[in-house]
Amino acid sequence: MKTEVIALAKEAERGAAEGARVLREGGLVAFPTETVYGLGANALNGRAVLGIFAAKGRPADNPLIVHVAHREALAEFACPDERAKALIETFWPGPLTLVLPKKDVVPNEVSAGLPTVGVRMPAHDGALALIRRAGLPVAAPSANTSGRPSPTCAQDVYEDMAGKIPLVLDGGPCLWGVESTVLSLAGEATVLRPGAVTPEEIGRVIGKVLVSPAALAPLKEGETAASPGMKYRHYAPKAEVILADGPTPEARAGVALRLAQNSPGRCRILATEETCGFYGGQDCVIMGSSKRPETLCAALFHCLRQADRDGVARVVLEALPPEALGLAYMNRALRAAGFRVALPTAGEF
Repeated sequence: MKTEVIALAKEAERGAAEGARVLREGGLVAFPTETVYGLGANALNGRAVLGIFAAKGRPADNPLIVHVAHREALAEFACPDERAKALIETFWPGPLTLVLPKKDVVPNEVSAGLPTVGVRMPAHDGALALIRRAGLPVAAPSANTSGRPSPTCAQDVYEDMAGKIPLVLDGGPCLWGVESTVLSLAGEATVLRPGAVTPEEIGRVIGKVLVSPAALAPLKEGETAASPGMKYRHYAPKAEVILADGPTPEARAGVALRLAQNSPGRCRILATEETCGFYGGQDCVIMGSSKRPETLCAALFHCLRQADRDGVARVVLEALPPEALGLAYMNRALRAAGFRVALPTAGEF
């Protein structure tokens, strides 16, 4: 199969029209959002949705998110309560997915057999134009091989999906660089996957919000993934990834330096502006500032993929306090590392 790439900056109308045609015919389209690139299929066509799992090599027990182009569409596929209505008024379009009891119109292939479904309205002109032109909801996980770092530009998508899907819509780099916040409202409000909309922001709209223990820890044995991104190892490059943690930025930098010096092969430290001065002589890439976690989130997946392109054997990430957007960063970093965390040794700092 030949994979065509259409640059939306030059051919927005043709991209939306061609993408809509492919979706209506039961095919797959990779498209940009403000979070990461999605791999979309007609959400009402179970057979088309199965194509997503085949292209990604994704386990069938991992639910998908339904993307819609207007707020009112939520009630077509799920059963929103007053909390959901208040949240969509505040955060839609935007990087917030709501998990609610689903309606029968949603195929089990989308919900992984669960009685709930996640729905969101992306804040990206290219995504919205595609969904509106197709005239149907679009089920879409990230447009990458399952387990790999999510794609934040069309090049990333093409690396993983060339020859597997007919069309990639190139909308340039993604704004946030991490997937949407997933909030379950099937019971107590609980963040299943942290993202750009923080628990603190959600709490200001609906009151008490819980954060699932699985946001920063592996699922327990036998526990069902109620949201995408809850599997044990996720977002991972081919390189070994280790998270350097400690009580202070200096301590974390010390751990990272030790890991780099003791690496069995080429090692790259993904550093912050505040710690880069500790790594003289090391292969070091500055992702952003720990004072602005959104910069680290936006760069994380790109830097992990670039490490593979550069033949790096080990990647060392610095930990952040899991607060506000730091929670989204740590969720991805821990899963990329398979929860391998290095701490200061005795006498170190």
